[in-house]
Amino acid sequence: MSDDYKKTVREVYAAAAMAPDRGLCCVPGSAWTMPDLLVPPVMHEMNYGCGSAVSPSDLGGKRPVVYVGVGGGLEALELAYFRRFPGGVIAVDPVAEMREAAKRNLEEAARLNPWFRPEFVRVLDGEADRLPVSDASADFVAQNCLFNVFTDDDLGAALGEVHRVLAPGGRFSTSDPITTAPLPEALRRDDTLRARCISGCQTYENYLSRMEDAGFGQIIVRARAPYRLLTPEEYPELETPILLESLEVLAVKTGSSSAARVFTGRCAIYRGTGTSVRDGFAFAPGAPVPVSDEAATALAVDPDFLVTESTYHARCAGCC
Repeated sequence: MSDDYKKTVREVYAAAAMAPDRGLCCVPGSAWTMPDLLVPPVMHEMNYGCGSAVSPSDLGGKRPVVYVGVGGGLEALELAYFRRFPGGVIAVDPVAEMREAAKRNLEEAARLNPWFRPEFVRVLDGEADRLPVSDASADFVAQNCLFNVFTDDDLGAALGEVHRVLAPGGRFSTSDPITTAPLPEALRRDDTLRARCISGCQTYENYLSRMEDAGFGQIIVRARAPYRLLTPEEYPELETPILLESLEVLAVKTGSSSAARVFTGRCAIYRGTGTSVRDGFAFAPGAPVPVSDEAATALAVDPDFLVTESTYHARCAGCC
């Protein structure tokens, strides 16, 4: 990231820390509703995310979890719901104004939630490409609508850092806007629009490919939904409208050197009788089994199987 672009990013997010910016990468209603969890209104106003990177099913265990880019503190608070001890959440952000705003918001959250104490969230100064966290020390890392801000080289470095700090079997929950068509270079060169989560969006295929390049062996696509329509009237660099989508992904550090298995909600259903065993996995007659996209393609030509299309709402990994 060049010094000029880094300055632009800091200015955009410093301003958003001092006065809530509703137009900055925000999707209403992405906060979880959980028993005894009250979210301060200011956290909703500063919810600079394009989906959710928090899922209760990911948050077993007792190690601290790492959150990259604290924002207004909403998801850090949600994570602390599952890590109720000092330093249970390590939130890293390079923008001083945003760190201070998050700390204030967490103090307000402590007044609203008897179970919560601000020291549950440790807010640290740090960059995504140099996380102040030890190797293989975390079971879970999350980020929301930050990695699309990075240029290609910096995105690779940030994903490499996530992979470094995760223990084997660790999970990376990520949410970013993606683009349904490549964005024109003139738009991609606009630093302010990149900082505002517009011009740095990857295509779906590129986004998953970067996860695989970073070493993640299992990729589970949890959500894919419309995010924002870019029009030539608003962005003259465009010839036709382009739809941006919000993508939520769970990537797992498996230790495997083979190609990543991608799960997008496809299932294979065995039509026959008895049990069919494929790649060491048993298929019972009539029972849907979640399969990777690669396995789905292979089984789709087998007349003994019915294979469903992608839902882009996979909840777990399955076969192959």
